[in-house]
Amino acid sequence: MDQTEKLLKEITNVGGVSGYEEEVRAVMRQYLQDVAEIEQDKMGSFIGKHVGEQERPRVMLAGHMDEIGFMVQLITKEGFVKFVPLGGWWDQVLLGHRVVIKTAKGDVVGVLGAKPPHLLDAEERKKVVEKKDMYIDVGACSEEEVKEMGVRPGDPIIPVSEFTTMANPRFYLSKAFDNRLGCALAVQTLRQLAKDGHPNTIYAVGTVQEEVGLRGAKTSAHVIDPDAAIILEVDIAGDVPGIKPEVTAVKMGSGPSLLVYDARMIPNLKLRDLVIETAEELEIPLQFSAMAGGATDGGMIHIHNEGVPTVVIGVPTRHIHSHNAILCRDDYDQALKLVVALVQKLDAATVAGLTA
Repeated sequence: MDQTEKLLKEITNVGGVSGYEEEVRAVMRQYLQDVAEIEQDKMGSFIGKHVGEQERPRVMLAGHMDEIGFMVQLITKEGFVKFVPLGGWWDQVLLGHRVVIKTAKGDVVGVLGAKPPHLLDAEERKKVVEKKDMYIDVGACSEEEVKEMGVRPGDPIIPVSEFTTMANPRFYLSKAFDNRLGCALAVQTLRQLAKDGHPNTIYAVGTVQEEVGLRGAKTSAHVIDPDAAIILEVDIAGDVPGIKPEVTAVKMGSGPSLLVYDARMIPNLKLRDLVIETAEELEIPLQFSAMAGGATDGGMIHIHNEGVPTVVIGVPTRHIHSHNAILCRDDYDQALKLVVALVQKLDAATVAGLTA
């Protein structure tokens, strides 16, 4: 296991749903404390700073630390846990999966359940079970037993899914690739540039609460006041049955992607073109993506103050927003190479020219 695989394993195996990202922050600190000045904003976003040849321009590399999960809402008299979702869950992927509730007394394992199919009539069986009709079974028979375990409203609930290298060793399976891979890219980019040099000051940022409204992006941008921003994200791989190329042509194993449009941001055009030129120079295959129904931290960062030239670089990933996602290591490595080269080009004159 090399350093990249080790980092991806460590940063995805820890729990960190929206609003409860402290374990992820600790991993980022562990990997950057020897090369970066470290601080955090008052929302909890992680900020690692490395000064290169100049204090400005300030280049912000942002990946969000939070994964989708749940929060304890209440405990029923019969000892079942009802929950609220943190982030966008698709009802079909939930039932039968294990989760862990983080309590003051320690971890409590449970399973997502609903009314058994054997007790449903023919019409009910045709319908998708909605989250509001689900519960978490922690192995109890009363509300008192659950409370004795330490479970209480407000406790975070995290999917259980261990990082796994698949039979094809180029492919990794894990929860939370959305968006721990962005955090890992930010960490590795800063470490590489701290060694190689860079004509700017770079910030490796792990934002909080992206999945519930891009909240940490706003506060961390206020702390940093960036001159340019690169958002490091997953992208939705369309190379699965049922997806037509006109919906998305992004494929795993075909290189990183450049997001040319999403619901909250159109990228800075000159920075977009610089990404394309850099990929061509390095002979990195670059895919293009558009996402009409979603957004990234760039939606908040690019409108900070008078505006920040911002672009999104993605790693194609299958099955995001579920307990298990898959990515290709080749795409990750090429994304890292691209981001390192791009940041090295962002000197004062180049960044000034992005808005000229």
